[in-house]
Amino acid sequence: MSLTTRLLRTVEKRMPKVIDARTHGALDYLHAGFFIGMAWYLRRRQPRAAVAAAVTGGYLLAQSLLTDYPLGASKVIPFSVHGQMDAAFAAASMNMPRIFGFEGTPASMIFKGNTAVEGAVIGLTDWSSERARPQKVA
Repeated sequence: MSLTTRLLRTVEKRMPKVIDARTHGALDYLHAGFFIGMAWYLRRRQPRAAVAAAVTGGYLLAQSLLTDYPLGASKVIPFSVHGQMDAAFAAASMNMPRIFGFEGTPASMIFKGNTAVEGAVIGLTDWSSERARPQKVA
């Protein structure tokens, strides 16, 4: 387990759980949209960062569409597993600039900052309460 992952887990346990599944879903779609927008914005300035942002945005969109929460489309991924995937993604996001070859550029700060923001959302999300279960339509 990486140092970043251990730190995220420690912080997560101490934060109040104020984000429910519906709110988390909305944040996920905004998050995906942000990275898809960044891919477009960076396409000429930082092509490698643009590819990393497109991959990230695509991953986030697919994960959101497949998650079993109120805003998910196919409900294949349980919400608790989505949380584990988010934690792994948050830790990996810090390494994206190195992996895609744009370390040290201004664009790299987007991915490093994403680790902190994603970690905060993970820590504030209520993954196991009744509020985390999708609402059944009668």
